[in-house]
Amino acid sequence: MSKSKNDTAWNQIFDKHKILEKIFKDGYVEISSTEINRFREARLMTKFDHRSQLPKVFLENNLSILPITRGDYIIGTFETFHNFNTDEVEISFIEFPTFLESLDYNNITSETTALHCAFVSKILHDFSGEELLFPTVSGRMSSSSFDFNINSSTGLFKINVGNSQIEIDGGYQPFKGGLIGY
Repeated sequence: MSKSKNDTAWNQIFDKHKILEKIFKDGYVEISSTEINRFREARLMTKFDHRSQLPKVFLENNLSILPITRGDYIIGTFETFHNFNTDEVEISFIEFPTFLESLDYNNITSETTALHCAFVSKILHDFSGEELLFPTVSGRMSSSSFDFNINSSTGLFKINVGNSQIEIDGGYQPFKGGLIGY
């Protein structure tokens, strides 16, 4: 099996910057998008929605990468993915609004369409236990500055984020009290 372009570029980065040695010594390493771009576009090298998308060197060494600013990343043994429960669960069937012509639940081609289908069919309402939800936020924006703790192979690890770019697929706020009008 041939290596992907990401695998090849990450192997070169790991070799040049002695990434594994630094992680073994310090528990993490920071790297800039400028440095990643020298090998391949950072935007293609750093977005992993699923564990299976990680480059081989990350998988083999139990590593993950997270953005910490608009141009910097941190690599370490962080638990960024979660295994979902695979036990049998009760399935609830929900009716899709038949009057909607511009939304076809049989042709979901994007996260946005999936969220719209979940919203109009009230799947999100059922999941959240809220009778009335309003879509409030989505798209790319700045994270502002914040800290968070993440599990790593050495225990809890504190990460400081400074105005990283984030993308929110969908945010929903429940209605709490009062009269509403449109």
